Amino acid sequence: MKKHFVTFLSPGTMVVEQTTKEISSWNTKEAISMSKDIEERHAALPYGFYFTTKKRGCSDFDSKETKRSNMCFLGGKVVTLKYLKAQNDPNDSTLISNMEINNWDRVVVNTNSWKWTQPLKANDVILTV
Repeated sequence: MKKHFVTFLSPGTMVVEQTTKEISSWNTKEAISMSKDIEERHAALPYGFYFTTKKRGCSDFDSKETKRSNMCFLGGKVVTLKYLKAQNDPNDSTLISNMEINNWDRVVVNTNSWKWTQPLKANDVILTV
């Protein structure tokens, strides 16, 4: 047996809120449409999603993840470390420090509901929604 899922990620108080739903295939348009029905605590809306495929054999007790997609952000702005340093905004000092310590050259800032900032990896995609 093989099934596909989409996991939506939303800003949380201490950790990311996640909602996973079954989906017919790794269809980005269908996932974007599904995202409009997701609302987490404190009215947090998804900032992105990723797909997974799970398989289970006849003798397996539970399914196993066999494939995972890159992260798809539901909009957002790419901000580079160079840009943040040039802005010289004291409110960005913690972000700049985290980016330097972790060797992140860019992050994505999403404001679909609550402001959410996280590293933008090489294969991640920012969708126009």
